[in-house]
Amino acid sequence: MLETARVVACCSSGRVLLGLGKRLGLLELPQPGQPSRPLPAQLLVTVDAAEPRTSISDGCTDRHGNFVFGTANTAQDRRPIGSFYQYSQRHGLRRLALPAVVSATAIAFSADGRRMVFADAARGDLMQCDYDPERAKVGDVKSFSALLEPGAGAAIFDSEDHLWSVQGGALVQYDRAGVVRRRVVLAREPAASVAFGGAALDQLLVLGAQGGLYGLPPDLLKGLAPGVADSLFIDSGSASSAASGV
Repeated sequence: MLETARVVACCSSGRVLLGLGKRLGLLELPQPGQPSRPLPAQLLVTVDAAEPRTSISDGCTDRHGNFVFGTANTAQDRRPIGSFYQYSQRHGLRRLALPAVVSATAIAFSADGRRMVFADAARGDLMQCDYDPERAKVGDVKSFSALLEPGAGAAIFDSEDHLWSVQGGALVQYDRAGVVRRRVVLAREPAASVAFGGAALDQLLVLGAQGGLYGLPPDLLKGLAPGVADSLFIDSGSASSAASGV
């Protein structure tokens, strides 16, 4: 694999789903002990093929095994031409009826999978909507909360539907109503991403922008709800995996 993956998701088959520029692909990981070499990815779909300025910018698997992702305008004009999509091997690529963005980011799903949060990295609000995974339909699109810091990044829900959002290098926790509960800043580097880990998903892990991995200290973890296990992308469906464009 010679391209840089912007988004990665684990699959039910053990393979890895990659967002590579304007394409989604599946990658078979090498067996332990095999020599290092470039790995070819199986092309699944080409996204927005007629628009050269857009590229995949963020994404995650929803609670039902579909991959939901968004695109960004990579040109200097910074016009809001990015979109949001759902991809599954059962239904293929389906565009979500969400507002156009400069750069899609902060895609996350509530514990029951029926609410989606998303953002435009160039704007100042986290947004939310109702989400129907079977029909790839969204509704009741509205603001979830204003950002405390400019520049929304990765986001994740815990099991009580509190949202953890990376923004401006800090980590901000919101309650279900979008009210800020706490703000965490790393001492050594800006925060870049967030995930839950540990056997009970009770460890909140923060990836730094320079590559460091940090766990919150016990005093900050006290009383926090555990996370929700990531869903695997279902890659054993019957839909065609031939390349197509939307």
